Amino acid sequence: MRLVQLIHSKEDRRVAIVDGSHLAFLRHHRTVYDLANKAIAARTQIAEVASKDQSTEVLDYDSVYRSRSAWRLLPPFDHPNDPSRCLVSGTGLTHKASAENRARMHQHQPTTITDSMRMYQLGVERGAPAPGEIGVQPEWFYKGSGRILRAHGEALHVPFFAEDGGEEPEVAGLYLIAPDGDPYRVGFATGNDFSDHVMEKENYLYLAPSKLRHCAIGPELLISALPQDIKGTVTIDRKGQPRWAMPIYSGEYNMSHSIANLEHHHFKYSDHRNPGDVHVHFFGADGFSFGAGVKIEDGDVMEVAWPDLGRPLRNPIRIDTEPTSLIVPKLL
Repeated sequence: MRLVQLIHSKEDRRVAIVDGSHLAFLRHHRTVYDLANKAIAARTQIAEVASKDQSTEVLDYDSVYRSRSAWRLLPPFDHPNDPSRCLVSGTGLTHKASAENRARMHQHQPTTITDSMRMYQLGVERGAPAPGEIGVQPEWFYKGSGRILRAHGEALHVPFFAEDGGEEPEVAGLYLIAPDGDPYRVGFATGNDFSDHVMEKENYLYLAPSKLRHCAIGPELLISALPQDIKGTVTIDRKGQPRWAMPIYSGEYNMSHSIANLEHHHFKYSDHRNPGDVHVHFFGADGFSFGAGVKIEDGDVMEVAWPDLGRPLRNPIRIDTEPTSLIVPKLL
């Protein structure tokens, strides 16, 4: 089962089940957050709660997807009442191609083994432990709160102070912390971990600020296990024509860490288990256009397509040109 979240006005939010070319509204649950809380309280699966709540009211999915409807798509999971209670984070160097791209950024001597490749190799050696065991910890980064989340069709902004803006086609895990502090995986979604690779290339210690950008997830939420081997494509469209594209791969078959190991190392911190909080966690990219030397332009459209996760995620790029004035805290 796959779900979407939609909005018609600031007050009129709905959840719908994807049914081919149609979206079937739920009757009572207006957010996936409420749906997930109901499933936790009832000790059942989200799919069961959603199925029992499905109505006969439907929308044409194509019209919504192509922004030709009064309804528009939201990120498929969020904290509907307080975006600050949504933590957006990610894990890097979990796919070989991405690790090689990162290594090339920071390799000064042809024979030097970079820290990036060492981190990736640690994952290969100890990132997929036996069930019940703990493997090596991965790289981890913070992106921001739920305020940075963008839905399918929404623009990703390159701020004035940025050096660049580049897509990172990924799978995102979506989680809710139960009242007892246990994390629950709600599902998976297509993700674009939008980042500033030029800033990062200048010095790998700039990785942290290079990640403080918008990101996008959706349009659909897959509420089942992620296939072991998923294949997709990432594309940059410019003026209606493909500027660059490449095949991408994910799922544990293509990763150096198991998802269970990544989840453990994210939720082992008690502050990541606050009841009622939402987590959006990116699992790493297989490749991106920056590694191919592509320079993003204003108006480009980034598309990430994982057919196993539903329709492609498409977001236009807006490059902000208005200078940021000096920010000086006021004195008390």
